[in-house]
Amino acid sequence: MSERFVELLSIACVSDRAAGMRWYATFFGRPADQMIGEEALWQVGADAWLVVDERAERAGACTITFAVRGVQEIVERLAASGIVPDEHETYGNGVQHATFVDPDGNAMSIAGVPEGT
Repeated sequence: MSERFVELLSIACVSDRAAGMRWYATFFGRPADQMIGEEALWQVGADAWLVVDERAERAGACTITFAVRGVQEIVERLAASGIVPDEHETYGNGVQHATFVDPDGNAMSIAGVPEGT
């Protein structure tokens, strides 16, 4: 395929829109950046968005990993808000990886190298 993709829209399906929006607002530390119809969109990169949409029949099937800076600080912020990682590990090369699971079972992971590397 020779075309270049210009935007990424990943969709996390939830069974309850209001509960999903609360969880993702806590996860990202802010309300949705946009609402398009019934979909809530969080901008997660220059041309990348996470869309939260109520589709009960597809809820829980999403797995996304975000490359971030400051994994430990994010883990601590989320823990203070009541969201704790289901998994949190540091690989032999120093990369930290933490996975958080929303109420429907969608897995949102963060991964990053230690500061200064």
